[in-house]
Amino acid sequence: MSALVDRLVAQILSLDVNLLACHARLVAVTDAEALHDLRVGVRRLRSLLRPLRGLPGVEQLEQAASEVGRVTTPIRDREVLAAYLHRHGQPIAADRRTVQLAREYPAVAQGPELSHLFMVLDAFPRFLRAAQRQGLLGGLRKRIEKRLDKQWKVLGEALQDPAHDRHRLRLLIKRVRYAAEAYPQLERLPARAIKRLKAAQAALGDWHDCWQWLAQAEQQADLLPCVATWRRTMLKSETRADQVLDKLQSDCFGR
Repeated sequence: MSALVDRLVAQILSLDVNLLACHARLVAVTDAEALHDLRVGVRRLRSLLRPLRGLPGVEQLEQAASEVGRVTTPIRDREVLAAYLHRHGQPIAADRRTVQLAREYPAVAQGPELSHLFMVLDAFPRFLRAAQRQGLLGGLRKRIEKRLDKQWKVLGEALQDPAHDRHRLRLLIKRVRYAAEAYPQLERLPARAIKRLKAAQAALGDWHDCWQWLAQAEQQADLLPCVATWRRTMLKSETRADQVLDKLQSDCFGR
């Protein structure tokens, strides 16, 4: 028990340091990956917290992390789209979004959501230690293992649904994969699972990008030159995603 709590505290502190470094990069506009790396850190934090729900301080920290994810998602989507447009010969449309991003980075860095996250995150290790002293962490390993098993079961059930929702599957796959990375010592996934999960996430990510961009093109005229390509790519991505999902189901859940 004590060793598990020690590992959790160490992971929290490491994530805190990583997020602070990403914040500094975002403030100074040192590189184009600062926001992405910040979101990766927040995602890892949320994956670590999800199996701990019910413990003191978890709800507040999870909510703070969720708010940072909420405000940064459209900005990250704009980053990805701008990069695509630059690569595919649409410099005017790309530059228009790049200018907008330059205004949004400082707003995120100085915004209340990130400030609140750092405040709650800084206090969380003390909550964990206090809960440990008060005997509130009894059965922690079993609690985490039970939550991880449930996430895996929910994914399996979703894959078996003939009318599965690709949006939901994408989120479930990300949840299972990141939880496995957060708790490698407790996760008991089949040997091929991580490889299949990564492939499925990538395929569904390509599909999701096209789906999202096509929706935006209905309102943003400068995206219209890309619509035909996105429609073709989306259909190919659907086929590839279905093939990868089929392999994930057969290799990891049986059929």
